[in-house]
Amino acid sequence: MTTSPQSLAGKVALVTGGTRGIGLAIATQFARAGARVVVCSRKADAVAAVVEALRADGLRADGVPANVGRMEEARALVDQVASLCGGVDIVVNNAAVNPVFGPALETDEGAFDKIMAVNVKGPFEIAKRAYPLMVARGGGSIINISSIGGVSPEPYLGIYSMSKAALLSLTRVLAKEWGPQKVRVNAICPGLIQTDFSSALWKDEKLLKGVQRKQPLPQLAQPDDVAGMALFLASDASSFCTGGTYMVDGGYTI
Repeated sequence: MTTSPQSLAGKVALVTGGTRGIGLAIATQFARAGARVVVCSRKADAVAAVVEALRADGLRADGVPANVGRMEEARALVDQVASLCGGVDIVVNNAAVNPVFGPALETDEGAFDKIMAVNVKGPFEIAKRAYPLMVARGGGSIINISSIGGVSPEPYLGIYSMSKAALLSLTRVLAKEWGPQKVRVNAICPGLIQTDFSSALWKDEKLLKGVQRKQPLPQLAQPDDVAGMALFLASDASSFCTGGTYMVDGGYTI
């Protein structure tokens, strides 16, 4: 029997922000593809609930609570995964925050620092910690979840959009530096996806219709639409892909 090129059998995958929305969909698809998934989120009870649900479906899952906006926790997270699973092959930097919805002028220093810590600095520290572990296992895949706002700033999401643009640049920097060691680094830019995180947008009927008018594919996307792209980038099916920015936006940014 031929193994699917999108099989993750024998792989260890860390997914931050993995207890709901896009992160949960990615963790679930990875586990169904054969990976041992380590789910991370700030809330220990949410992590435990997701791990229990995945295990109840016969899937391999563990959990490590951590706030990736706190650098000591971000660094310790990868060490905990390595101790628990013997290493790591795949990292999905999905955790993100946006405490401000409004003009950039209204973003104070505390909100700015929080956005940059969780959305950029945390993923950088996690990637740095994971890199030698991946090299020791012959390579790996790092997937950064950015946003269409990282390509073109979204209204009232200015500093969030800026952080996601920085994440795209970080993706390309690491891809160039780490490719020779077979560590691939790619980014996904979701458009409007039906999650709790984006509920203020898709629950606004006027705004939703405006977005859908700009999409050649006019439906409201689901978390699994992003998870499918993440599965491709995590697997050997994308073995010659690094430094890429992959749009999952229904054509919104065309």
